[in-house]
Amino acid sequence: MTRSGEKQIQQAEAIRKSHPHNLCAQAFTADYYNSLDDKQQRAFLKITKSGLENPDSTMGCYAMNPSDYDEFKPFFSKVLAGYHGVAEDAKHVNDWSIESLPSGTVPEDGKFNLLALGLPPLSMRVRVGRNLVDFPLPGAMFQHQRVAMEKKMCAAFDILIENPDFGGQYYSLTPGHPAKISDAKYAELVREHIMFKDMSADSFLLQAGIASDWPHGRGCYVSGDKGFIIWVGEEDHLRIMAMKKGAVLNDVFDRLKAALDIINGMEGLTFAKSDDYGMVTSCPTNLGTGMRASVLMQIPKLTMGGSDKKAKAICKPLGLSVRGMGGEHTPIGRDGTCDISPSARFCISEAQIVAALYEGIKQLKAAEDK
Repeated sequence: MTRSGEKQIQQAEAIRKSHPHNLCAQAFTADYYNSLDDKQQRAFLKITKSGLENPDSTMGCYAMNPSDYDEFKPFFSKVLAGYHGVAEDAKHVNDWSIESLPSGTVPEDGKFNLLALGLPPLSMRVRVGRNLVDFPLPGAMFQHQRVAMEKKMCAAFDILIENPDFGGQYYSLTPGHPAKISDAKYAELVREHIMFKDMSADSFLLQAGIASDWPHGRGCYVSGDKGFIIWVGEEDHLRIMAMKKGAVLNDVFDRLKAALDIINGMEGLTFAKSDDYGMVTSCPTNLGTGMRASVLMQIPKLTMGGSDKKAKAICKPLGLSVRGMGGEHTPIGRDGTCDISPSARFCISEAQIVAALYEGIKQLKAAEDK
């Protein structure tokens, strides 16, 4: 055993006692580590580095290669079970078709229409994380690989830009890239919540290697109507999102699926997928669908006084998360606007997520009215 391995085993043992919610440390045992060969041990130490360097982590581990979830299944099956509340032998099935949903789950016309619930049009957003099979995951990439991945994606963006349903342009942060933008333009896009923030300021992502080589290989594609965005080189190779202010949840769901089919259908752009775990993401919290579907909804009575405790108490049994308007750890709006989304990503289908969001909104509105 290497000295590094001995140190991390000791770290894991200490964290198991001091931070019992750190899933990485809970699943990192001397017996499992010693069952690995030298090459696997080196890879495993990279996977678990972030959680052991940041004891207050909840998940604490990041996959470094698309094959890691299968190669290190005895470890990942435990952290997945602990986080997602599933059995260790659980298998994920991807399914976008609402026709697969149980009878009575979908309105008769097949439309998840908010107007039918007595709500006005709301800001709706659906995003997924995706990674390409031809590259290591962001935590294990070298600078030249990040730049090559961005270059490969730009060929796809050229096709989207020529598509009348998308249009738009690509903004790069990579020095020397033809689409490189100024610092002022980058700051503007961050303020508009179009571009992601400087990752090098995040200690968790730095320890995992995900924020390395900033800002090389990073950028974002934005459609002409700003309703469709693809982040390049963030926590996953791609964060793909569709958004719209409207009444029918199907609209953003269907637009996202159409774009995914276009990208994944291009030669050399195959998304990484595990037979047991679904779509591969760097962080196990997003594994399976890689999806987060949400709406911004006003619930002023349930958030009276600026607290979201009542809303969270109602939403938790419904499988919903409540966040501030700017995402996790941000305040709710003064008018009671909250970000509402289904919590589950794994062992739930894409169609089930959208159905769960609609049912959750329905029950949350009833609680607000009551």
